[in-house]
Amino acid sequence: MTAERRYGEACPVAHALDVIGDRWALLVVRELRLGPRRYSDLQTALPGAGPNVLTRRLRDLEAGGVLTRRTLPPPAAAQVYELTPWGADLEPVFRALARWGVGSPVPREGRLTADSVMLGLRTFFDADRVPRPWTALFEFRLDRHVFRLRVENGRLTELARGPADTPDVVVAGPQAQVQAVLDGAPPWDRVSVTGDPALLDRLLRASRPTSSGAPAPADLTPGPGGPSGT
Repeated sequence: MTAERRYGEACPVAHALDVIGDRWALLVVRELRLGPRRYSDLQTALPGAGPNVLTRRLRDLEAGGVLTRRTLPPPAAAQVYELTPWGADLEPVFRALARWGVGSPVPREGRLTADSVMLGLRTFFDADRVPRPWTALFEFRLDRHVFRLRVENGRLTELARGPADTPDVVVAGPQAQVQAVLDGAPPWDRVSVTGDPALLDRLLRASRPTSSGAPAPADLTPGPGGPSGT
């Protein structure tokens, strides 16, 4: 952010907005929450930003200490962007914004990125919703995007890009259809589910918020209003 666009206040909130308050800045950070990404990945995920805006946001976020660049070792040798430890500290901010946004009186419109769909599971996961300890490893395939999600003793311990090693459940299909299943929209035959469906049901019950963003009752049954979009 240029000097003339800064708030010029010592307030920590004003300083935070100086760093991440520009349009698209927080969404760039959102797309880095599951690990490093190339410029082309970010451009694909955020087509509305446009290359010039995206380049400026990456430059400003790097200058502000939110993200950094590095080059992957051979044979990839590609340059990637990733969050700094300070940038990763924004995670509670995203969770709070998502819980606030899901309760909006104005309907949400527009597309969701694959990362956003999966991050919704982590954002709204509440171990107390399925109190009996359980452990499972999931693999989700949304079009060309692959993610793994691990629950250990009832707590979500991992969400990352990439395949799972010997998953208990694999959910695969077009992104829109997997998203509908995660949001509880029938029919479930829209996607391929291999493994124990009871484990997937536990994950969905643990991850689905109410319209206010607060945890839903433990006996929640599939229905609209799922966790997608964080």
